[in-house]
Amino acid sequence: MSCSQPTDCGPAAVRDQAAEDRLAQRVVLGFILEEHPTHLTIPEVCRALYAEPGDFTANDAIERAIRDLDGAGLLSCPGGRVVLPTRAALCFQSLEME
Repeated sequence: MSCSQPTDCGPAAVRDQAAEDRLAQRVVLGFILEEHPTHLTIPEVCRALYAEPGDFTANDAIERAIRDLDGAGLLSCPGGRVVLPTRAALCFQSLEME
């Protein structure tokens, strides 16, 4: 959720955006782990998670989530195209399923 006037955004707007980002990260990570070992591109992940191909906001949220999860070491995007879970993410998934 973004503010209509970005300079007027207060702490509540920042918290809302952070919550939305965390939700998108959970959705993306869960989806990638569920689809593993299938190799998906970033556009394929966006299309799978959102039916509206022209929805910039939804696609941007997915791309940010992928970038953030890559930075956290849970996803890998070699060459910036294919999205893969890391060994750490796969290990976490196996622990969670026990």
